[in-house]
Amino acid sequence: MSRETTAQSKQKRWLITGVSTGLGRAMTELLLERGDVVAGTVRDETVVSELQSKYAETFHVEKLDLTDFAHIKPTVDHAFSALRRVDVIINNAGYGLFGAAEEFTDEQILAELATNLTGSIQVTRASIPHLRAQQSGRIVQISTFGGQGAWAGGSMYHASKWGIEGFTEALIEELAPFGIGVTIIEPGSARTNFRFKSSQMSTPIPAYDGTPADAVRKRMRDTSSLPIGDPVKMAAAIIQASEQKPAPRRVVLGSDSYQAIHTQLIARLKDIEPQEQSAKLTDIGQKMKEKEA
Repeated sequence: MSRETTAQSKQKRWLITGVSTGLGRAMTELLLERGDVVAGTVRDETVVSELQSKYAETFHVEKLDLTDFAHIKPTVDHAFSALRRVDVIINNAGYGLFGAAEEFTDEQILAELATNLTGSIQVTRASIPHLRAQQSGRIVQISTFGGQGAWAGGSMYHASKWGIEGFTEALIEELAPFGIGVTIIEPGSARTNFRFKSSQMSTPIPAYDGTPADAVRKRMRDTSSLPIGDPVKMAAAIIQASEQKPAPRRVVLGSDSYQAIHTQLIARLKDIEPQEQSAKLTDIGQKMKEKEA
């Protein structure tokens, strides 16, 4: 076997959605720097032209808008064909939508769910037949601590992330028989453009002035408060988790993410544990307690 062929055989091949900025860009740069091959999706190819020039042989750009469902499968198929195989699919593309639920337009809601939820689902579904044929591979879903908790002002964002986490967790069991690992990544806040460029705000309704939903909207636009997460460290941690064997079910990144998820899970347990006995009363054969006068 030639030296070139041996080197190529050691290259890992990645399909990553949303590589123009943020964590997607950071992961792509780290992987290309170490000699791996990346197929990355973007809506605007010009934003990655510098990377294309620098890594002409190992960076494949796929133009894709996740809300354009008809083009998702052909794009995924093309990526697998161009790379000959894909070792890891990372569903990274997404954005935030913040404000009171009442304030969102129908178009905003549909676009948020199409990008963060349905689009990622379709990328995954299009990838599975290829991974089964390979009898190997890894699917990594980038979520957030907002996929384990919910706060005022983020109803639609949380809906998309809770939905994608449920879908992805079911896949863990579905794809295990085929040797395909699945991992959910739950990052905390990071110093990327998420808050200021990758998020949308609703048009405020005056009735919500001073409410928790309004406070979240203002906090998302507050430039004096910077996120604590290092995007390059997070990108490196995601890559490491993507190569870990066996595939971890969930990976939490950032102290803020850990604290938020831990607090939410404890609160949920406190909600349901007192209901253990009353929950049984609706089982067949159990007698319901009569309401006291």
